[in-house]
Amino acid sequence: MEIQNKATSLWRNFFNVKMVQMRTFHMTWFAFFSCFFAWFGIAPLMTVVRDELQLTKDQIGWAIIGSVSITIFARLFIGWLCDRIGPRKAYTWLLILGAFPVMGIGLSWNFESFLLFRVLIGGIGAAFVITQYHTTVMFAPNVVGQANATSAGWGNLGGGVTQFVMPLLFSVFVVGFGFSEAVGWRLAMVVVGTIILLIGIAYYFLTQDAPDGNFDELRAAGKMEQKREVTVNFKRALRDPRVWILFVIYGCCFGIELTVNNVAALYFFDYFDLSLVAAGFVAASFGLMNLFARTLGGIFGDNFGALWGLRGRSVWLFICLLFEGIALMIFSQMHVLFLALPSLIVFSLFTQMAEGATYSVVPFVNKKALGAVAGVVGAGGNAGAVLAGFLFKNMIDWSEAFLILGIVVSCASFLAFFVRFSAEQETEQRAAFAAANIDTLRKKAIEANKALEEGIKALGGKPGATPAE
Repeated sequence: MEIQNKATSLWRNFFNVKMVQMRTFHMTWFAFFSCFFAWFGIAPLMTVVRDELQLTKDQIGWAIIGSVSITIFARLFIGWLCDRIGPRKAYTWLLILGAFPVMGIGLSWNFESFLLFRVLIGGIGAAFVITQYHTTVMFAPNVVGQANATSAGWGNLGGGVTQFVMPLLFSVFVVGFGFSEAVGWRLAMVVVGTIILLIGIAYYFLTQDAPDGNFDELRAAGKMEQKREVTVNFKRALRDPRVWILFVIYGCCFGIELTVNNVAALYFFDYFDLSLVAAGFVAASFGLMNLFARTLGGIFGDNFGALWGLRGRSVWLFICLLFEGIALMIFSQMHVLFLALPSLIVFSLFTQMAEGATYSVVPFVNKKALGAVAGVVGAGGNAGAVLAGFLFKNMIDWSEAFLILGIVVSCASFLAFFVRFSAEQETEQRAAFAAANIDTLRKKAIEANKALEEGIKALGGKPGATPAE
């Protein structure tokens, strides 16, 4: 059954938090921002951790792989869980439980214990699936691409912000309070974990599953499919080849972003002889593009969908991936900072637009198994990061690893042409798209009429009177 009363505009009521759709939108991107910040909070401090725990390059590689590997399974599970219990409860539990390993990593004393906590922290990366799920059920087809892209993009922004905030927080503890470096990075992670815990509690009280209520209420009223049908739809989604094509595609954009978030600070520290803070700021420029880049991917996805239907969304996805691969190959060959930085930014732009383009397609693959599709595709991002991590774990030069990844992404871009939709799906979505646009125009007309009546009343006339009266 289709969720009703979805918002047909993202920007017109952007700050109206009385609307459950907008309140949920802001809570979900902020929760994901916090998760992403915590997920990669240790990355910009790895130079300090490496020296204290005496980690080898191979061990750092395993830590990179571990941080994203468990998220594959967490995302598969969380998608199914969203369909069963709703995104509100799923997000609340993920945030609360995820806060403990974030704080607990401060207890690490050797490589094995550090790796264990790094793996457990990766579980909060499943927050992405809930974010996309929650915005999808809150927004209509004409804006769902940009709503998904913006919530995820601003969430991913945490991966950029953490690159310079964590070194600064570390400096506050070491320089400001006089703690040793060994204690400073541990206390910094405790602060982040505490914030995650508090946001989890707030999420439960400030959001609801769908525009008309929580899933339990909607199921009781017969407005949603029952829980027993969730697993059936999940299995059906797993048999759809388009889901696995998008799995690979997302691995080639979000998987690359995860990898860069993990290695960027070390890459600029070791290859360009920058300080810890300077390397963090340069690495942050990659993640900070999420402020608008992923939104652009979603907006163009919606526009291509308006002009050419669901097929148009797939074509836009191809364009983003192809240019991402080309930009990554160029970045890999830049060995001076004033050339590496702009090429990194261009590469980041297309990477994040490709992510937004992917999730402008996902909501239309299988509406009855939205959580399953979102979860599988999201897991593809982490699977890509795991595979890419092996390149950086091995002893090859990191610039060569970036070149190889660029070639792979460019080749994978052509898979977008195999994400096809039936004539019935195209017709259905064109009708839904048109209905959402009509609803938007109707609301604008109501608002304009209300403003006109208020203007007439202010001039001394009566509501409903003509200007002549």
